[in-house]
Amino acid sequence: MTRHLVSSRAINSIGYDEGTMQLEIVFTSSPKAYTFCGVPLSVYQSFLTASSKGSFYNSYIKGRYHC
Repeated sequence: MTRHLVSSRAINSIGYDEGTMQLEIVFTSSPKAYTFCGVPLSVYQSFLTASSKGSFYNSYIKGRYHC
């Protein structure tokens, strides 16, 4: 999985595996990668292009995609 560095105060990088539908996020507060399962490709693509990654995470990902 390739992670993309993003411009965000809360999020350092975002990665996605289309085959497994797993999203990985590395937050700026910790070097640990957090994995989210069953994330549709469209959500990942919208996440990458969101003007505020932190707000997008809180609205559309947090608490929704458990592994």
